[in-house]
Amino acid sequence: MDLLEEAKINKKRKRPFLYKFISLFSVVRGYNIAVMLLAQLLSAIFVFAPNKALRSVISDYKLWAILFATSCVVAGGYLINHFYDKGKDAINRPLKTRIDTYISQSTKLYSYFTLNFLGLAFGLSVSWRAGLFFSVYIFLIWFYSHKLKRYALTGFLGGAFLTILPFFAIFAYYKNFSEIIFAHATYLFFILLIRELVKELENLKGDMLFNYETIVIKYGEHFTKILIVFIILLTLIPIYYLLQFPEIGYMKYYFVIVLMLLTIVGILIWYSKSKERYVFLHNLLKVIIVTGVLSLMLLDTNLIIKHIINRLVQ
Repeated sequence: MDLLEEAKINKKRKRPFLYKFISLFSVVRGYNIAVMLLAQLLSAIFVFAPNKALRSVISDYKLWAILFATSCVVAGGYLINHFYDKGKDAINRPLKTRIDTYISQSTKLYSYFTLNFLGLAFGLSVSWRAGLFFSVYIFLIWFYSHKLKRYALTGFLGGAFLTILPFFAIFAYYKNFSEIIFAHATYLFFILLIRELVKELENLKGDMLFNYETIVIKYGEHFTKILIVFIILLTLIPIYYLLQFPEIGYMKYYFVIVLMLLTIVGILIWYSKSKERYVFLHNLLKVIIVTGVLSLMLLDTNLIIKHIINRLVQ
């Protein structure tokens, strides 16, 4: 070991704990996990179990076990994804990559296994079925990061599918299915597909250098933009369907705003050529997703409860 390498190691050891915490928070996308956790909790309160008292939902330890299991597994997923993508991320996101290097690869791998163990333990505390679900989820995330994301169709669909899959755990726990839930899931899936394609346009340079076969690389930017506009048009179907339900309540205003924002996305994506513009559109889609999570509180739960009761009576 030469003096320069030894100096680098000593410098890493002397880094403050705060730097390492920020680095780990960045790698596991703590902000994304916080949004997902909030989305699952609000979905449980306002969508999946609207007929239960708020205190009953909040105090349900099995619900929190599912939420913590999801958070741990998804955080582990971001870690293993970072492990496989560190090369192209250094090109696509140099600033974030620099922050992510404040902790060592061994620490990231140790954290990955620890988080997956905790996620599985939380899942098993609910039931063996929940434990099995999270075991499969852990495997799917690893397989996606290791293999599937390198290919056009599986990379494109897999990211959106794995993002929406944790909500299935809440759905399975409450065993509540309705047209509104299906329409919401379809709407979210389409928005996630649009985001995945915009990310591919944004990360084109790094994907090309590391031989990723994305939709953009395989079929070209023009086709990708056509596909984005097509999915935006498909998104109008679940939005129109949801607006027919009075149970939507004041959330209808959210969808009206989304219609305008998606129109802007469609127009801008068609004329965009720079990475900066793709980053802007990516962030705009994040705003749509986050505000969509918060707008769940605007649902008219009284009408949803009446709808459930009417279905049980019939």
